[in-house]
Amino acid sequence: MSGNAIGALTLRPLDPLKDAELLHGWVTHPKAAFWMMQDAKLQDVEREYMRIAAHEHHHAYLGLHDGEPAFLMEKYDPRYVELVGLYEPEPGDVGMHFLVAPTDRPVHGFTKAVITAVMEELFADPRTRRVVVEPDVSNKAVHALNEAVGFVPVREIDKPEKRALLSFCTREQFMAARGVAI
Repeated sequence: MSGNAIGALTLRPLDPLKDAELLHGWVTHPKAAFWMMQDAKLQDVEREYMRIAAHEHHHAYLGLHDGEPAFLMEKYDPRYVELVGLYEPEPGDVGMHFLVAPTDRPVHGFTKAVITAVMEELFADPRTRRVVVEPDVSNKAVHALNEAVGFVPVREIDKPEKRALLSFCTREQFMAARGVAI
Protein backbone atom coordinates (compact mmCIF):
# COMPACT_ATOMS: atom_id res chain seq x y z
CA MET A 1 0.00 0.00 0.00
CA SER A 2 2.11 2.90 1.15
CA GLY A 3 5.11 3.80 3.17
CA ASN A 4 5.76 7.29 4.51
CA ALA A 5 7.02 9.10 7.60
CA ILE A 6 4.27 7.36 9.57
CA GLY A 7 5.49 3.88 8.56
CA ALA A 8 4.20 1.12 6.30
CA LEU A 9 0.42 0.84 5.88
CA THR A 10 -0.85 -2.37 4.33
CA LEU A 11 -4.17 -4.20 4.00
CA ARG A 12 -5.21 -7.79 4.28
CA PRO A 13 -8.66 -9.35 3.94
CA LEU A 14 -10.50 -9.33 7.25
CA ASP A 15 -11.04 -12.73 8.87
CA PRO A 16 -14.46 -12.29 10.53
CA LEU A 17 -13.90 -14.94 13.20
CA LYS A 18 -10.19 -14.45 13.89
CA ASP A 19 -10.42 -10.63 13.89
CA ALA A 20 -13.80 -10.20 15.62
CA GLU A 21 -12.42 -9.76 19.13
CA LEU A 22 -10.00 -7.06 17.99
CA LEU A 23 -12.72 -5.31 15.98
CA HIS A 24 -15.17 -5.54 18.87
CA GLY A 25 -12.79 -3.44 20.98
CA TRP A 26 -12.54 -0.88 18.18
CA VAL A 27 -16.21 -0.52 17.18
CA THR A 28 -17.49 -0.32 20.76
CA HIS A 29 -14.92 2.30 21.83
CA PRO A 30 -16.39 5.77 22.54
CA LYS A 31 -14.26 7.27 19.74
CA ALA A 32 -16.08 4.98 17.28
CA ALA A 33 -19.55 6.39 18.07
CA PHE A 34 -20.22 7.14 14.40
CA TRP A 35 -19.64 3.44 13.58
CA MET A 36 -22.97 2.85 15.39
CA MET A 37 -21.93 -0.39 17.12
CA GLN A 38 -21.42 0.99 20.65
CA ASP A 39 -23.60 -1.67 22.28
CA ALA A 40 -22.53 -4.56 20.04
CA LYS A 41 -21.63 -7.88 21.63
CA LEU A 42 -18.73 -9.94 20.26
CA GLN A 43 -21.24 -12.20 18.47
CA ASP A 44 -22.84 -9.13 16.83
CA VAL A 45 -19.47 -8.09 15.41
CA GLU A 46 -18.76 -11.65 14.20
CA ARG A 47 -22.21 -11.80 12.59
CA GLU A 48 -21.85 -8.41 10.88
CA TYR A 49 -18.43 -9.22 9.40
CA MET A 50 -19.53 -12.73 8.39
CA ARG A 51 -22.41 -11.05 6.53
CA ILE A 52 -19.96 -8.69 4.81
CA ALA A 53 -17.58 -11.58 3.97
CA ALA A 54 -20.45 -13.46 2.33
CA HIS A 55 -21.63 -10.42 0.35
CA GLU A 56 -20.61 -10.22 -3.28
CA HIS A 57 -20.55 -6.39 -3.27
CA HIS A 58 -19.12 -5.56 0.17
CA HIS A 59 -15.58 -6.32 1.42
CA ALA A 60 -13.74 -5.66 4.67
CA TYR A 61 -9.99 -5.34 5.17
CA LEU A 62 -7.81 -5.06 8.23
CA GLY A 63 -5.28 -2.25 7.91
CA LEU A 64 -1.84 -2.81 9.36
CA HIS A 65 0.67 -0.21 10.50
CA ASP A 66 4.16 -1.70 10.36
CA GLY A 67 2.48 -5.11 10.50
CA GLU A 68 0.24 -4.38 13.52
CA PRO A 69 -3.57 -4.01 13.24
CA ALA A 70 -4.38 -0.29 13.21
CA PHE A 71 -7.43 0.39 11.04
CA LEU A 72 -10.41 -1.09 9.25
CA MET A 73 -11.44 -0.44 5.66
CA GLU A 74 -14.64 -1.47 3.96
CA LYS A 75 -15.31 -1.03 0.28
CA TYR A 76 -18.65 -1.61 -1.34
CA ASP A 77 -20.50 -1.23 -4.60
CA PRO A 78 -23.04 1.55 -3.95
CA ARG A 79 -25.32 0.14 -6.65
CA TYR A 80 -26.06 -2.79 -4.29
CA VAL A 81 -25.05 -1.71 -0.76
CA GLU A 82 -25.59 1.33 1.49
CA LEU A 83 -26.80 3.84 -1.10
CA VAL A 84 -29.35 1.96 -3.18
CA GLY A 85 -31.98 4.45 -4.33
CA LEU A 86 -30.31 7.40 -2.57
CA TYR A 87 -28.28 8.76 -5.50
CA GLU A 88 -27.63 8.00 -9.17
CA PRO A 89 -24.53 5.75 -9.27
CA GLU A 90 -22.07 6.10 -12.12
CA PRO A 91 -19.84 3.41 -13.63
CA GLY A 92 -16.67 3.13 -11.55
CA ASP A 93 -18.22 4.31 -8.27
CA VAL A 94 -16.83 2.61 -5.15
CA GLY A 95 -18.16 3.20 -1.65
CA MET A 96 -15.79 3.31 1.32
CA HIS A 97 -15.81 3.30 5.12
CA PHE A 98 -12.75 3.44 7.34
CA LEU A 99 -12.11 3.33 11.07
CA VAL A 100 -8.82 4.01 12.82
CA ALA A 101 -8.23 1.92 15.94
CA PRO A 102 -8.42 3.75 19.25
CA THR A 103 -5.04 4.33 20.85
CA ASP A 104 -3.56 5.81 24.00
CA ARG A 105 -0.62 7.12 21.96
CA PRO A 106 -1.99 9.05 18.96
CA VAL A 107 0.49 9.83 16.20
CA HIS A 108 0.09 13.25 14.59
CA GLY A 109 -1.01 12.84 10.96
CA PHE A 110 -1.81 9.13 11.31
CA THR A 111 -5.51 9.32 10.40
CA LYS A 112 -4.76 11.44 7.32
CA ALA A 113 -2.07 8.92 6.32
CA VAL A 114 -4.65 6.12 6.71
CA ILE A 115 -7.34 7.78 4.58
CA THR A 116 -4.69 8.63 1.97
CA ALA A 117 -3.51 5.00 1.90
CA VAL A 118 -7.13 3.79 1.67
CA MET A 119 -7.77 6.11 -1.28
CA GLU A 120 -4.53 4.98 -2.97
CA GLU A 121 -5.69 1.39 -2.57
CA LEU A 122 -9.13 2.12 -4.05
CA PHE A 123 -7.71 4.07 -6.98
CA ALA A 124 -5.08 1.37 -7.62
CA ASP A 125 -7.95 -0.45 -9.34
CA PRO A 126 -8.19 1.18 -12.78
CA ARG A 127 -11.96 0.53 -12.78
CA THR A 128 -12.42 2.92 -9.83
CA ARG A 129 -13.38 6.33 -11.20
CA ARG A 130 -14.94 7.89 -8.10
CA VAL A 131 -15.05 7.09 -4.38
CA VAL A 132 -18.35 7.69 -2.60
CA VAL A 133 -18.76 8.25 1.15
CA GLU A 134 -21.79 8.91 3.34
CA PRO A 135 -20.61 9.96 6.81
CA ASP A 136 -22.95 11.27 9.48
CA VAL A 137 -23.62 14.98 8.91
CA SER A 138 -22.42 15.76 12.44
CA ASN A 139 -19.05 13.98 12.04
CA LYS A 140 -17.07 17.19 11.42
CA ALA A 141 -13.70 15.49 11.94
CA VAL A 142 -14.23 13.05 9.09
CA HIS A 143 -15.63 15.79 6.82
CA ALA A 144 -12.35 17.69 7.25
CA LEU A 145 -10.32 14.53 6.53
CA ASN A 146 -12.43 13.74 3.48
CA GLU A 147 -11.97 17.27 2.17
CA ALA A 148 -8.20 17.04 2.72
CA VAL A 149 -7.98 14.08 0.30
CA GLY A 150 -10.25 15.63 -2.34
CA PHE A 151 -13.85 14.75 -1.42
CA VAL A 152 -16.50 17.27 -2.40
CA PRO A 153 -19.78 17.24 -0.44
CA VAL A 154 -22.80 16.99 -2.73
CA ARG A 155 -25.86 16.94 -0.48
CA GLU A 156 -27.35 15.57 2.70
CA ILE A 157 -29.31 12.32 2.37
CA ASP A 158 -31.50 10.37 4.77
CA LYS A 159 -30.34 6.81 5.40
CA PRO A 160 -32.30 4.50 7.70
CA GLU A 161 -29.70 4.88 10.48
CA LYS A 162 -28.55 8.50 10.03
CA ARG A 163 -28.60 11.77 8.17
CA ALA A 164 -25.54 11.54 5.94
CA LEU A 165 -23.38 13.88 3.88
CA LEU A 166 -23.04 12.32 0.43
CA SER A 167 -19.59 13.19 -0.92
CA PHE A 168 -17.57 12.18 -3.96
CA CYS A 169 -13.88 12.12 -4.84
CA THR A 170 -12.68 11.47 -8.38
CA ARG A 171 -9.19 10.20 -9.14
CA GLU A 172 -8.33 13.70 -10.42
CA GLN A 173 -9.61 15.38 -7.24
CA PHE A 174 -7.58 12.95 -5.11
CA MET A 175 -4.41 13.58 -7.12
CA ALA A 176 -4.95 17.36 -7.00
CA ALA A 177 -5.47 17.27 -3.21
CA ARG A 178 -2.12 15.46 -2.93
CA GLY A 179 -0.43 18.01 -5.19
CA VAL A 180 0.25 15.40 -7.88
CA ALA A 181 0.03 16.51 -11.50
CA ILE A 182 -2.10 14.27 -13.69
